[in-house]
Amino acid sequence: MSGSRKHEISGVETVEPRRRQMLQGGVSATLGLSAAGVWERRVARGQSPAPRRPIRSVIYLFLTGGPSQHDTFDMKPEGPSEYKGEFQPIQTATPGIQICEHLPMLAARSRQWALVRSLTHSESGHGRGTYVMLTGTSAIPTSYRENRPQPVDLPSITAVAGNRTRRRSLLPTSVVLPEKLYHSNSGVYSGQFAGLLGNHNEPWLIECTDKPHAYHDYSGAFPNYLFNLHDGVASDKDDWTFVVPHLTLQPGMVQRRFQGRLSLLEQIDQQRRAFEQAANPAQYGRLRQGVAALMSDSQVRRAFDVRNAPAKTLERYGDNSFGWSLLMARRLVEAGVNMVQVNMGNFGSWDLHGNNFPLLKNFLFPPTDRAVSALLDDLEESGLLEDTLVVMSGEFGRTPRIYNVAPKIYKLPGRDHWAPCQTVFYAGGGVLGGQVIGASDRNGAYPTADPQTPENFAATIYHALGIPRDATWQDASGRPYHVYQGSPIRGLTG
Repeated sequence: MSGSRKHEISGVETVEPRRRQMLQGGVSATLGLSAAGVWERRVARGQSPAPRRPIRSVIYLFLTGGPSQHDTFDMKPEGPSEYKGEFQPIQTATPGIQICEHLPMLAARSRQWALVRSLTHSESGHGRGTYVMLTGTSAIPTSYRENRPQPVDLPSITAVAGNRTRRRSLLPTSVVLPEKLYHSNSGVYSGQFAGLLGNHNEPWLIECTDKPHAYHDYSGAFPNYLFNLHDGVASDKDDWTFVVPHLTLQPGMVQRRFQGRLSLLEQIDQQRRAFEQAANPAQYGRLRQGVAALMSDSQVRRAFDVRNAPAKTLERYGDNSFGWSLLMARRLVEAGVNMVQVNMGNFGSWDLHGNNFPLLKNFLFPPTDRAVSALLDDLEESGLLEDTLVVMSGEFGRTPRIYNVAPKIYKLPGRDHWAPCQTVFYAGGGVLGGQVIGASDRNGAYPTADPQTPENFAATIYHALGIPRDATWQDASGRPYHVYQGSPIRGLTG
């Protein structure tokens, strides 16, 4: 870059601009002349951004806890008994590609998806692994604090995507649902927020779970697939509900609703409160008027109203939190959101140190297989699949060896954390379906071909969104950082 110098901070390549550029960036930030600020002014007037050619979208399905590659998409039926597990592989619609027998709907749709069986990093703890995969950065900064999100954290991929893509509607560019990610024992995961990008660049958080951290021992797709993690059986809790934003305003009720109780802005955009408090009353009033305009949009109301979807649609996706979340993601993409991150599970739903096989077979695979298959079919039938990349991963994979890490807690064995190898699922967005990229060794422990990094994982998402390879994002001081820290996975798309 002319007139600039490159250097690295905590393993992330940044660009040191000329002093004048930094001053301009600082002034722009002070005056609110950012992409987000432009949107605030447009929303305040009830206007959509200027039309532009369609922008590709991404739906990122994050399987919190870390699913086993051996029991899903990289089975090792010829391996030792203590490695291969109880499940059998089945042939997909693509000759030569096999996946788990308990994912039959996805197996039938293999022409729509591709697998990367060689993603690798070195962070086998939940907090650090989540940070790595959600930020797309292998080298964790020294400023990182376990389960203590900070303003100096690197921004999530979702936050960067929201910052670097243009708005297509009154909705924001990036959304996270149906809840933030919690560690079962010690708070909120770092790496899932805007961090250095500033809280005005936070993705919208749509919290749909009324008990997001009430029961640490219970997890899964509620209500009918909620399970007790330690006992390996169905949960006896029946009071979990999936709460969606209410978008109906009664005539003459705007001021009373906004002043007297939680507004839509407060329900689904809680991260913007700091911005709201800093804004002057006139700006705040205009912003609320813009929210009212958003609420009057029929497509937006429909996107959130998933519980009242037609019975056939609910049956197709699954009448549970996984199905509702993916249906909402699909509708948000159609309504103009560029990136939607769906956190599939809570308190490490996929963290199966014990009771691995019954929990996967009876509680996790059925709603996942149905919901993801429905999402792919729905996107394809609506003509959106070619322009929507669907990505599914966890924070890491699982150990090849099956054992009971805590016999006093779990009745049956499982698999431990394993960062050196995991499989990532890709579909749509120009992905060449019916293929496998990369490979792992005979035990599913380490990549043996075409290893991929979290940086390449993130770059693939940015590329799908049409973000230029020389794009940068700026922190609060105006210092720019390169968006791309890696390269899009070669051969994945046409």
